[in-house]
Amino acid sequence: VPPPLTPPPNPSLRLFPRRYRGLTLVLTFLCYTSYHLSRKPISIVKSQLHPNCSALGPNPRNDSNSSTWCSWAPFDGDNYKELFGALDNAFLVAYAIGMFISGIFGERLPLRYYLAGGMVLSGLFTALFGLGYFWDIHVLWYFIIVQVCNGLVQTTGWPAVVACVGNWFGKGKRGLIMGIWNSHTSVGNILGSLIAGAWVSSAWGLSFVVPGIIIAAVGIVCFFFLVEYPEDVGCSPPLHHDAGGVTSNEKDPEGVTSNEGPLSISGQSSTDRSDSPKEPVEEPEAISFLGALRIPGVVEFSLCLLFAKLVSYTFLYWLPLYIVNVAHFSAKEAGDLSTLFDVGGILGGIFAGLISDYTGGRATTCCVMLVVAAPMLFLYNHVGQNGIGTSIAMLIVCGALVNGPYALITTAVSADLGTHESLKGNAKALSTVTAIIDGTGSVGAALGPLLAGLISPTGWNNVFYMLIAADVLACLLLARVVVKEVRGWCGCIARKRGYVRT
Repeated sequence: VPPPLTPPPNPSLRLFPRRYRGLTLVLTFLCYTSYHLSRKPISIVKSQLHPNCSALGPNPRNDSNSSTWCSWAPFDGDNYKELFGALDNAFLVAYAIGMFISGIFGERLPLRYYLAGGMVLSGLFTALFGLGYFWDIHVLWYFIIVQVCNGLVQTTGWPAVVACVGNWFGKGKRGLIMGIWNSHTSVGNILGSLIAGAWVSSAWGLSFVVPGIIIAAVGIVCFFFLVEYPEDVGCSPPLHHDAGGVTSNEKDPEGVTSNEGPLSISGQSSTDRSDSPKEPVEEPEAISFLGALRIPGVVEFSLCLLFAKLVSYTFLYWLPLYIVNVAHFSAKEAGDLSTLFDVGGILGGIFAGLISDYTGGRATTCCVMLVVAAPMLFLYNHVGQNGIGTSIAMLIVCGALVNGPYALITTAVSADLGTHESLKGNAKALSTVTAIIDGTGSVGAALGPLLAGLISPTGWNNVFYMLIAADVLACLLLARVVVKEVRGWCGCIARKRGYVRT
C-alpha cells in the first residue's frame, strides 16, 4: 500500500514566527504602557487635592474663613504632605510584598488569564480611587485601601509580560530587543500625565476613571490575542542558552521556526512527526521560590536591583522638587526638565542591551554603568544647575547611567536567569525569577523616596551622597558575577588561540 500523500508545506506558514513575535512585543508593550498609565494620575492629582486656594479668589463659603476651602478633605490639613506620602507608600509597599507572591501564581496559572485578570482588576481599583470624587468620599482609609489593593493586583503585570517576551525571544538579541521594548515605562508615564491632566482641573475623578477603563480594555484585548508560548501555535521555542558552544541558530537568530520547516528543534522532520504517534509529554513542574533563589545570579542581581531602583525612584519622586529648590526654576519648568531623566533612561536601556548582547556580559555592562554613574551624580549636584544647557546634558547622561542597569536587569537579565541552562529546559521559572528580582527592587523603590524625605532637611548634598553610596553598593554586589564573566572571556580567547595554533 503506497504511503498517504502529504500536502506540501504552505510557504506563508514560515512567516508565522516573525508575526507572532511582533504581535507579542506589541501586545506586551501596550499592556505595560497601560499599567504605568494607570499609576501616573496620583502624582498629577495631588496638586488638585490640596491647591493654593488664595489664587482662586475669595472664599464663596460664607460660613468659613479657611484658607483651604478648595482642598479635598482629608487632604485639606497641614499634614497633607504626610497623607500624600501615606498614599505613595501604601501602593509601593503593597507592590513590593505582592511581587514575591505574584510570580509563584504566574507560573501555575495561564499567563494570558493571569495578565488579563490583573489588568481588569487594576482598572477597577484605579477607577475606584476616582469614583471617590463622584461619591463625595472624604475618608482617608478608603483611599489607602484602594491604593493597597491596586498595588497588589498591579504585580500581575511585570512577571507576566517578561515571561511572555522571554518565551518568544532567544538570548541572541534579547538585550537590544528588550532595551527598546522597555521604553513602555516612559511612554506610559507621559500618556498618563496627559490623560490625567485633561480632567484634573474640572473633575479630577475622571483622571483615574479614564485610565482605569483603558487598562481594563487593553486587558480584554490581551485575553483574546496574546499567545503565551511558541508551541501553542506550532512554532519551536527559541534557544535560551548556549548549546555546544553555539550561541544561536545561524539561519534563525531567534531560534524560532515553524513546525512546517525542514527540521524542528528535536531534529525530526515534519513528515516523521506527523506519521509517528504522539507520546504524552510530561508537563514540567513550576519552580519553587527557594529553587528560583538557587539559580546562579538571581540573588546577586536581585540585591543589585534593590539599590539601583532606590536611586531611580528617588529621582522619580524628588527630582522636580530638587530642581525648584536648587536651580530656582518654576514648577512647570522643573516638571519639563525632569522628563529628560526619563529620556536618558530610554537611551540608557537601549545602549545597555546592545552592549550586553555584543559582549555577552550583562553583569559587566551593569557594573561599568554604575561605576560611571557615581561620579556623574556628584557632578550633577555641584555643576548641573549652572545653566539650562548643562542641566539638560547632565540629566540625560545621569538618566542613561542610572536607568540603563535598572532596565537591563528587569528585562534581559530576568529572562536569561528564568531560562538558565541549570533548569534543563524547564520554562516554568520565568515568572517566579522575574518576580523575585523586581520584588527585591521594589523594596528599594519604596525605601529611596522615604530616605530622601528624611535626609533632605539636612541638605541636598547628603541626599546625593546617599544615592552615590547606593550606586557603589549595587556595583559591589555584582562583583562575583563580573569575575565569572571575565574568566569566561579569557577562556574563550585562550581556546581561540589554541585552535589557531593547531
